[in-house]
Amino acid sequence: MGFKIREIDTECKFSSALTVEALSRAIPPDAITHVLAQEAAGEERERKLTMPVVVWLIIALHLYTTLSISAVLGKLARGLRFIWVDPAIRLPHASALTYRRYQLGARPLSALFHHVCQPIATPHTRGAFLFGLRLMALDGTTEDVPDTPANAAAFGRHPSARGASAFPQVQAVYLAECGTHVVVDAGFWPCHTSERVGGLRMLRCLRRGMLIMWDRGFHDFDMIVGARQRAAHILSRLPSHVKPQRIRTLCDGSYLAYLYPSDYRRRKRGERVLVRIITYTISDPALPGYGLTHRVLTTLLNPRHAPAHDLACAYHERWEIEIVIDEIDTHQRLVGRTLRSRKPVGVIQELYGVLIAHYAVRVLMHEAALLSDLDPDRLSFVQALEVVRDAVPEFQLGAPEQLTALYDRMLLDMAANPLPERRTRSNARVVKRKMSNFKLKRPEHYQPPKPRGTFRDAVVVQQDLGPPPAAPADRESSCVLELPCTTMRLDAARLDLRQPVRCLI
Repeated sequence: MGFKIREIDTECKFSSALTVEALSRAIPPDAITHVLAQEAAGEERERKLTMPVVVWLIIALHLYTTLSISAVLGKLARGLRFIWVDPAIRLPHASALTYRRYQLGARPLSALFHHVCQPIATPHTRGAFLFGLRLMALDGTTEDVPDTPANAAAFGRHPSARGASAFPQVQAVYLAECGTHVVVDAGFWPCHTSERVGGLRMLRCLRRGMLIMWDRGFHDFDMIVGARQRAAHILSRLPSHVKPQRIRTLCDGSYLAYLYPSDYRRRKRGERVLVRIITYTISDPALPGYGLTHRVLTTLLNPRHAPAHDLACAYHERWEIEIVIDEIDTHQRLVGRTLRSRKPVGVIQELYGVLIAHYAVRVLMHEAALLSDLDPDRLSFVQALEVVRDAVPEFQLGAPEQLTALYDRMLLDMAANPLPERRTRSNARVVKRKMSNFKLKRPEHYQPPKPRGTFRDAVVVQQDLGPPPAAPADRESSCVLELPCTTMRLDAARLDLRQPVRCLI
């Protein structure tokens, strides 16, 4: 039996009937209503363009990126207009849409993002956990915004020897779940703000049972201590200038060490944190980083529970957040274009709209992966985005009792053509256009030689070259260190995550 057309109540208003059922499981309409009421953005009188419709419109701007705002509303209402009792019903013009979105402001979108966007991986999600810990990653990026005096004053431009940047830019910092690619927290600052400021802000979402990864640009004593205060663990790259105080070598070649804050007075007060250092290299000449020495630190101190080789390989899962940023910028937002808004409040509103739209697509991809027993990495984000775009009018046309069948079909379409299993990410730090400190991208980087084996086989943990440890009393004591009672001391006032630079929202 085929699908049935939805019947419209003659007394129903168009604005009430206009919903995006294709995304309603990821973004429940009740959550939008709750957030609007919480932010005092609700309305007593139902208008032709209600605030819930405006919220859906802002989210849909980043499903149909190449269309104007009025054309996006036409896409959202396409299925409903086809079956509406008045075939000549007119939609609001672009000026009305712009007026209503600025009337809504940015705070309701920010509140909706923090209310809805949560980690979604389950024990059945492939590749989402390590040693029973949820893999999380932290990274930052910059986003171009329209070149207007208001945006330039709010966000700033990056200067260089060739002049100021062509567009004002926003500094964004994201916290993402590696296994599902959902962004669970974000913050936006003027472009001159350090990423570490955003990194400290993102610690607010850490929970027990998480293993968070970041690159050496985020290395900071307070971030390590702040994460441990929230019962989360860390796996991060150690900068070359950091010299930890070695304590003891462990049986797998890693060693325990103390890290100290950079401030001399704090070091004199005895502030320190105990970490484990793993040194490794890449033995395959076809892989970037071949022959170089890499150091990662972790707060997982027991080598029996977390072997050094597994941790060295797992650190490269941090690249998943780089792929998340690529999905958002290259495939969803189309990075060749700036954002639309000519005012700062609209820019922040749009940025949260981008993240909510990305989250909704990724939630559907996760459900499709579970349904097909696949790793979410095997599903194409571009294909899923196209499936969602096509499904929006279909859900409006279908009868309510058949929405479950439409939903199942949408998930099957997303998982119809799984991608090949992806290798662990390890890319050379090169760029196509030489406008940064990275090396220039050359012909050998476009078609690099194929690795001789798996990435895991190429990771070689190096043995510690420090002084030999004292002979253990038994085999068990060779892997376990009895930790001091006061491993970590830090002034409580430094853990309140107050920002030296105010987050825009």
